[in-house]
Amino acid sequence: MKLRFLLLIFLPGLFLGCKQTPLIEYQIIPELQSITYSSGQFSLAESVKIAFSKEVDKEAVLLKEYLSEDFGMKIQTVENQKDADILLLLNPEVKMEKAGGYKLEVGKSKISIVSDSGSGIFNGIQSLRQIIQKREGEFIVQQGIISDFPSFSWRSFMLDEGRHFKGKQVVKQLLDEMALMKMNVFQWHLTEDQGWRIEIRKYPKLTEIGSYRDSTEINHFHSNVYDGKPHSGFYTQAEIKEIVAYASDRHIQIVPEIEMPGHSSAAIAAYPWLGTTGRQIKVPCKFGVQYDIYNVTDPRVIAFFNDVVDEVISLFPSPVIHIGGDEVRYDQWSASVPVKSFMSKNGLKTPAELQVFFTNNISGMLQAKNKRMMGWNDITGDKLHEYQSEADTKDVRQKLAEGTIVQFWKGDSSLILNTVKKGYEIVNSYHEYTYLDYDYKSIPLSKAYSFNPIPRGLPKEMEAKVLGLGCQMWGEFIPTKESMNLMVYPRLAAYAECGWTSRGKKNYARFQKSLPYFLNRWKSKGIRFGPIS
Repeated sequence: MKLRFLLLIFLPGLFLGCKQTPLIEYQIIPELQSITYSSGQFSLAESVKIAFSKEVDKEAVLLKEYLSEDFGMKIQTVENQKDADILLLLNPEVKMEKAGGYKLEVGKSKISIVSDSGSGIFNGIQSLRQIIQKREGEFIVQQGIISDFPSFSWRSFMLDEGRHFKGKQVVKQLLDEMALMKMNVFQWHLTEDQGWRIEIRKYPKLTEIGSYRDSTEINHFHSNVYDGKPHSGFYTQAEIKEIVAYASDRHIQIVPEIEMPGHSSAAIAAYPWLGTTGRQIKVPCKFGVQYDIYNVTDPRVIAFFNDVVDEVISLFPSPVIHIGGDEVRYDQWSASVPVKSFMSKNGLKTPAELQVFFTNNISGMLQAKNKRMMGWNDITGDKLHEYQSEADTKDVRQKLAEGTIVQFWKGDSSLILNTVKKGYEIVNSYHEYTYLDYDYKSIPLSKAYSFNPIPRGLPKEMEAKVLGLGCQMWGEFIPTKESMNLMVYPRLAAYAECGWTSRGKKNYARFQKSLPYFLNRWKSKGIRFGPIS
């Protein structure tokens, strides 16, 4: 009896070779929507054969680059899918739950990534990169099936280069890290009070004069301490096209932001007639909200915007153009006799109404060019700032143009609810959670991770109006790539998961457990990062 009992215990182990292969759980950021594990692992050699649908040849090229760079693998392309170790299969008939979704299956003899879109194939490749592990000289991947898709269609990172110019290599590295985290929108803040960073050929002084300042305020806002060092830089149109193509290959849409009617001092320094006062000014060295503002009642200024928009559109295929619209001081409009006369003729009672009126004209201009307007939530006409009086923003009767995307960053949560209820789509970038220039005491990694793009109190039937989220790297006090990276990483990974992973799948402890892949990667690339707790 005792012998039979012992055999029952040990015989299964004997028949299985006395050794069970341990499960290697996937540790991926952003967290996957669905995983089903199988027993065993698939082993990849240093020489890997890949096959792919002809429609995803660009994705296949990047897969080769990634496997070579990440693991030192040698890649061979094969025609016959049966001979492949890794298969990329575009199949329009396999409908994913959402755009950008994919299915990744690791079997006994093959890894396959299937999707109905190139972006889905690309996203699957990013997951594959994170689950290949090198152990005892072998590259192994746990067998299993991943079904994955994004929760939100808009998952953006914004870089402000108006304050500090960084250059294309820095931008490309940011795009690479965004792609690995499945972020899909790069919002490029290219014009500011302190610098104009995009070549506009019809107005060469924008970069000849507007891209240069002779000093920079340091330490903090209102410090009145300056470094005494000239700062300049801008992107040629050829460089912008290069970066746009680089982003497009990685399924990242670049949305350019051209500020109007405020944050316009650099342009006014280049062409004083753009301003409300007409006086000559210098490109400001001081940070914070400036007084100079475009004269939006002057037909020449509207023609200027039309010309600039034409050149911007020629560079950026994005269906969306961001016009900024934030932090406008109304002092110069309120003091201008021609502006007040224009307002009277057009039945505009307040400066806030004039801003909405102007913004709607720009929306019409963009619509005529088959583009959609986006702006910060200041463009709704609501009072957001202490330097705006109640009289400036009272009873705004102008209705913001339909189809506008409103990027919410400031104000009471009731404002975002009202905006959605009026029918506008929004991107949630609430500053208390998403501003990367805020230190880690204000927004620690855990707080960044906790952000929910869906505002509390929004009716379920209106949640689809929330396109997603944005996180913003404002540039006042990040003069170097190193100082920028310290603020961006690791919080960028948290925002990536906020945008991709469903709320019920989020788990901060699991997220932290998955971070070492990225920490090791950043260390190897010399990317500084902030605290991880």
